[in-house]
Amino acid sequence: MHKIKQISSAQNSLVKKILLLKEKSRERKKSGLFIIEGFREIQLALKGGYEIETVLFQAGVIDTNETTALFEESSLTPEYIEVTKDVYQKLAYRQTTEGILAIAKSKTTLLSDLQLPNKNPLILVAEAPEKPGNIGALLRTADAANLDAVIIANPRTDLYNPNIIRSSVGCVFTNKIAMGSTTEVIDFLKKQDIAIYCAALSASENYIKTNFKPGSAIVVGTEADGLSQEWLNSSKQNIIIPMQGEIDSMNVSVSAAILIFEAKRQRDFQ
Repeated sequence: MHKIKQISSAQNSLVKKILLLKEKSRERKKSGLFIIEGFREIQLALKGGYEIETVLFQAGVIDTNETTALFEESSLTPEYIEVTKDVYQKLAYRQTTEGILAIAKSKTTLLSDLQLPNKNPLILVAEAPEKPGNIGALLRTADAANLDAVIIANPRTDLYNPNIIRSSVGCVFTNKIAMGSTTEVIDFLKKQDIAIYCAALSASENYIKTNFKPGSAIVVGTEADGLSQEWLNSSKQNIIIPMQGEIDSMNVSVSAAILIFEAKRQRDFQ
């Protein structure tokens, strides 16, 4: 039998703590904690090996049995707290949700901790992505393609930003993710003998002509600034998706998806 606490006041100290975690990147980094909202997202976090400390659920939307059932196959024993509708709506990031959220411990994203599963990995590198929606879309694509890793160079946004969790539909928990400066990431890839292919407009060849079968890193930049010169100087070959309309670029997540699935197509038919 699980002991269930109850909170009915928005002035409760835990409620205030959760609001800080939701709204302040500095608080998430300082505490090593973040908020997960939604049933599926919590399930994916558990699958990804995240440690969940506390679960809060809204009375009348999800019951105690549904909440505790999430952890039946887990060794975790989180604290369960039932909250009122007013409290939950104050805490929730999304307007429509399943009435459940959790406090979880963040994971390290050091390059030195990144373990690649084979000698010819396929990796997505994103330099200085800023928009949480784009980051979430990149992580969804990486999950769909079952990439070996996603590396974010010169990160500008906290990985556990609620908007990234939401836009990635929980894929932030299912990918192997590492972060570092551009110099650190390039050094890491070279030491692992992973070829660097930069999505760029200059000195580029059609991506269809590129051999992605050996260990490869597909590197994308922001739509506004593209990739830094440091990346272009380290590229084995710049690659391009030929445009047939009036514009010369696409959304970064769309471009990444096209390049990644061409690489997967080549590898699936080795």
